[in-house]
Amino acid sequence: MPIYEYQCKACQHEHEALQKMSDPALTDCPECGAAELVKKISAAGFRLKGGGWYETDFKSGDKKKNLAGESPAGGSSSASEA
Repeated sequence: MPIYEYQCKACQHEHEALQKMSDPALTDCPECGAAELVKKISAAGFRLKGGGWYETDFKSGDKKKNLAGESPAGGSSSASEA
């Protein structure tokens, strides 16, 4: 869910809001109550929530063990063996 930045034209108060992309833009300033809130153009902000965002979340079984530095079953962790 994106984090949008707003600024009030009346009192210059800046405000951040966590909103769905389908939500309408906010209009009322939480500081002064005026209907002068405008959305600022800024870098997109978002929050990663839930599982599946880290490399270890996509691994299972032996692959997860390999990330911890263990060698796969029956194999060798040394790359110098020929």
